[in-house]
Amino acid sequence: MTFEYPSDLKYLDTHEYVRLEGEIATIGITAFAVDQLGDVVFLELPEVGDAVTKGESFGNIESVKAVEDLKSPVTGTVIERNDTIIDSPEQVAEDPYGEGWMLKVRVNHLGEIDDAMTAVEYSAQVEGS
Repeated sequence: MTFEYPSDLKYLDTHEYVRLEGEIATIGITAFAVDQLGDVVFLELPEVGDAVTKGESFGNIESVKAVEDLKSPVTGTVIERNDTIIDSPEQVAEDPYGEGWMLKVRVNHLGEIDDAMTAVEYSAQVEGS
């Protein structure tokens, strides 16, 4: 199966993505991750005002198959949380890059995502595995 990986995003090897607009990062998980998880049944996300740290867990996603940690691609402060997907976690699968986003974070250090993968690099990694 071929998945979509928008080229305006950066990707982590733990299958999170980040869309940077100025100093605001929108964070979610990739279509590949959603496919691997299966039906998403529960999400645990931080509250607005909470700090997140690059490379550390900011919550978890639970499916019928597994519970996985969500890793932050950036360090900063949560300014918005997608409460819609907490109430309806299946929306993550329906539109992971749109309505299925998880957090918006005000980033402390914009250079932190420089080591994240491009869409082409991420696609090569997951399609090759």
